[in-house]
Amino acid sequence: MKLAVFASLLTSAAAFTPSSTKQAAAKTASLNAVPYNRPSEALPFSKNGCPATLDGSLPGDAGFDPVGFSTTPIIGLFDRKSNGKDSMSELNWLREAEVTHGRIAQLAVVGFIWPALFGTFPGNEWTGVDAYSYVNPLEALDHVPGFAISQIVGAMAWVELKRVSLIKQQGASRMPGDLLLGQGPGDRVNPFGLNYSPAEFYEKQVQEIKHGRLAMLGAFGLFCQASNSGLDIKSQLGAALQYPEWYAKVGYYFPDGI
Repeated sequence: MKLAVFASLLTSAAAFTPSSTKQAAAKTASLNAVPYNRPSEALPFSKNGCPATLDGSLPGDAGFDPVGFSTTPIIGLFDRKSNGKDSMSELNWLREAEVTHGRIAQLAVVGFIWPALFGTFPGNEWTGVDAYSYVNPLEALDHVPGFAISQIVGAMAWVELKRVSLIKQQGASRMPGDLLLGQGPGDRVNPFGLNYSPAEFYEKQVQEIKHGRLAMLGAFGLFCQASNSGLDIKSQLGAALQYPEWYAKVGYYFPDGI
């Protein structure tokens, strides 16, 4: 199942290869010529500052781009029909990816923590009584039924296709990460009826991007630790909070009464 999912991702990526390497190379050269003249809040010790493409307009932009991703013509790698006029800007395209990855990472962090703390769903004769009893997500992936994996992949594909269609429809006017169920302003996903002022909404955007960045680091750490230890998060934390062996034996080295 893992190989099948990986192969499908490779196939999807191959379908979006650029049609003209010369155009991509020329665009890369022009973007790499962007001056580094804005002081970086995230890297104040940097002499060059950050690329001018990071002008501070995006929520959460602290000038962190030591590699220069914001100067890369990323759209041409995925959208061969993009003409630069009716499509998202390079920077907004990267922000769209960052917001999406951050949201997925937040769900992944919850997926690592929730089963260990609050338990799992019961199985049945068709799926297997113990199919959903594994609290380590990496171990659970090898035991859940293939049909359950297919449901997850199908749901993810539907959400992604919906997002890509919105990107094509909205073009340059799209706000990165905005989810719509329809075409009108009242169709936005807002189940709690929240109504923020522009300043409050901007602050919420900053909070979301910060939480997403932390979640990406957290999900990567949780994955590596679970893969290395083979234990769920509760078992790992429980062992870490126990007194070390030397502390339990420290009394052996002192006379009574001290």
